[in-house]
Amino acid sequence: MAYKITDACVSCGTCAGECPVGAISQGDSQYEIDANACVDCGTCAGACPTGAIEQE
Repeated sequence: MAYKITDACVSCGTCAGECPVGAISQGDSQYEIDANACVDCGTCAGACPTGAIEQE
């Protein structure tokens, strides 16, 4: 099950730098996770300073 970024995202980019498969990119208003590329490792959720990443 992939992770998703909630509205609590402040677009700091920490998660994108931590993703081992490059599944996170800047979207129109905040960062987004490509569910097809996400390997469900949870690294991004642990790195997010605002707790904006959760499992779908």
